[in-house]
Amino acid sequence: MVIDYDLTYNDFNPTVFYVSKCKMTKNGVYHDHDYTELAYILSGKGKYLVDGVEYDVSAGDLVICNPGVMHTHIVSNKDEPTIEFITGFNNFHFKNMAQNSIETKDGACIIHTNAELKQELMMHCYAMISEKESCNVGKYFMFKTHLMQMLLLIMREIVSADDYEQSKCSFESYNKNYAVKQIINYLNENYNQKISLEQIAHNMYLSPVYISKIFKEETGESPINYLIKIRLERASDILLKSDDSSIRSIANQVGYEDVYHFSKLFKKYYGISPLYYRKRELEKRASNQ
Repeated sequence: MVIDYDLTYNDFNPTVFYVSKCKMTKNGVYHDHDYTELAYILSGKGKYLVDGVEYDVSAGDLVICNPGVMHTHIVSNKDEPTIEFITGFNNFHFKNMAQNSIETKDGACIIHTNAELKQELMMHCYAMISEKESCNVGKYFMFKTHLMQMLLLIMREIVSADDYEQSKCSFESYNKNYAVKQIINYLNENYNQKISLEQIAHNMYLSPVYISKIFKEETGESPINYLIKIRLERASDILLKSDDSSIRSIANQVGYEDVYHFSKLFKKYYGISPLYYRKRELEKRASNQ
């Protein structure tokens, strides 16, 4: 398969200068940079002055400050100060845009995100903030990884479906299928551990809402129901292979601490209790010998 790099020129390899979480309690200094700065509003309300124009901003809004663009934040409500994530970077170039710039079709510097994009951008922002506060090896490269994903999510918001409809048709199904296969592999390998949708989403750098959506589209059921199915089928195998194991022990082996909850799920799936299932299947096996 030949992949068309529809968004970038050359290598997509931004240099990250800083990431920061700021609480705006007073007006900022009107200034510009020779690199791009993104400000993502995590909570609260405020204003941004960008190239002489004042904009209202609130949680979920993204402020784009390209090189040479004068900007500052303005406190509009001291009782509800703006909390924002800020990052500065350069060395990127998107197709049909100036180098080191993010250009919207209408020239706007503010993007009001929808619920799904808001959740995904916020996840990356908090992941970078967490990295900054940690002493983990390779934190710069984690910054870079999250920033690259943020930039691509922003580009998908800016570039309309009509502009890349053909590419979308070619790759959307493939990408969904790949993601769902990764989730299924994870469930099969970790079914005996505590698993949550939020944990899967965090591991894959996707939102729980998006994961549920694509998983159901591809398999016809939710990730949690799929996990229950895996666990109960593994439990049925153990029941038949080990006739002296307690139901509690089997429940624990497939990821359930609550034996009553396990038994209830098992009966709902197979129509009979685990003990009766083992008794019935072993009797069938004995009669066939």
